[in-house]
Amino acid sequence: MSAKPELSWRQIVNMSVGFLGIQFAFGLQNANVSRIFQTLGARLQEIPILWVAAPITGLLVQPVIGYASDHTWGRFGRRRPYFLAGAVVTTVALLAMPDSPTLWIAAVMLWMMDAAVNVSMEPFRALVADQLPNSQRPLGFALQSFFIGIGAVLSSLLPWILGRFGFANVAPAGQIPATVRIAFYTGGAVLLGAVTWTVLTTREYPPERLLSFSDLPPPRPDTDLSRAWRPGAAMLAIGAAGAIVIGRFGLDRQLYLLAGTLVVAGALLVWLSATPSRGVARQVIADLYGMPGPMRRLAWVQCFSWFAMFAMWIYTTPAVTSVQFGSSDPLSKAYNAGANWVGVLFGAYNGFAVLAAVLIPLMVRLVGLRWSHVINLAGAALGLISFVWIRDPHWLLLAMIGIGFGWASILSLPYTLLADSLPAEKMGVYMGIFNFFIVIPQLAAASVLGALLHVFFADRPVYGLVLGGISLLLAGLFTLRVAEPHGATDQPPR
Repeated sequence: MSAKPELSWRQIVNMSVGFLGIQFAFGLQNANVSRIFQTLGARLQEIPILWVAAPITGLLVQPVIGYASDHTWGRFGRRRPYFLAGAVVTTVALLAMPDSPTLWIAAVMLWMMDAAVNVSMEPFRALVADQLPNSQRPLGFALQSFFIGIGAVLSSLLPWILGRFGFANVAPAGQIPATVRIAFYTGGAVLLGAVTWTVLTTREYPPERLLSFSDLPPPRPDTDLSRAWRPGAAMLAIGAAGAIVIGRFGLDRQLYLLAGTLVVAGALLVWLSATPSRGVARQVIADLYGMPGPMRRLAWVQCFSWFAMFAMWIYTTPAVTSVQFGSSDPLSKAYNAGANWVGVLFGAYNGFAVLAAVLIPLMVRLVGLRWSHVINLAGAALGLISFVWIRDPHWLLLAMIGIGFGWASILSLPYTLLADSLPAEKMGVYMGIFNFFIVIPQLAAASVLGALLHVFFADRPVYGLVLGGISLLLAGLFTLRVAEPHGATDQPPR
């Protein structure tokens, strides 16, 4: 067996450029979709459930695409066909969404956009693990974070910039302002161009060559699936009991989403313990049930991290417009000025994420992967919680420093901690399964955040950000349970 060759800076940059386009699309989505929904008539309590298409789509798409890309090889490689196909469909959704005539059509466009962008995004994580030796993986994931930050900065600021150039930032009832529409059209072009660049400039190792490298962990032994029914039955019981309680006491109907998720997960585990099938669904669920120990511990880190990010994405616009700008009316100048300022804030935290992507490899050398992640998560938590007492919107830029470092860390360090424990032939499917723990907390957030704000905080959206900050602190505590991998220090490429 041979050692995997190190790649040059140019090669690592080329394979990461596509993430700029992917995050350009995500940045437009995160900063503007709540605004679009409210403009088309959505009430504050409806926003979390309208966003639910995004995490459900990721839950279904990413492991299947990961499994498929593990078993793909042809003229265009292993991962690259999925990059390009997803980018084409996402571009179509970006062009169509700002012209949605009704709320339900906008929700469908969000679902289409998120499904397609997940097709592109999932194989990018596996590509870094495929192409780079252990010593370069922190650099590879950090460069992905760098391009994610660049794409998100540009996309988040774009409506604000267009407004400064004189494009209309308000529109009649039921119509999307020109600043948002032009930004989405631009995003489609940027996404398609950046992903095409990576597809044309990157070459992949054939499967037999990839398996020959000595730095890859051996395949995991088959897991005994006969006991999968036990946790499955427990989930079924808890989910069914929860649904009964929700109906009996007239609780928020969005809580059915959480109960339903438990029922479905439990049913799948019970099915796994009994089925003779060898199909894709059985393989994916079996790998989920038998995932490596480090991945199980990192799952808790991801769950609390992404609960917080989802809370930030859906509540920053209503929080800032109501607290710092004093308006909850989507037709008012104050509301739209606040919504544009949220784009500036999102651009700022992604700009700081670019800086963080440069500094994180240095942090890793000094304090290790685990403590670097803990420090960055704590800074992001403080940033989110500070929204509750800051009144001058310009001072919110200070909070974005911590959020930017936390975001860059979330996008890179858990994957670095994970990659060294995964077998090469299942890298794609395990990366897809790992994203379950991005999706599941978003489903939980969509289910419970609206009810928590209504019951405990009088529907004040800024407290959704406070809950997100608390969740990030818990993610940091769970990071301390993860072992520091060996041989993952960043080395300069040759």
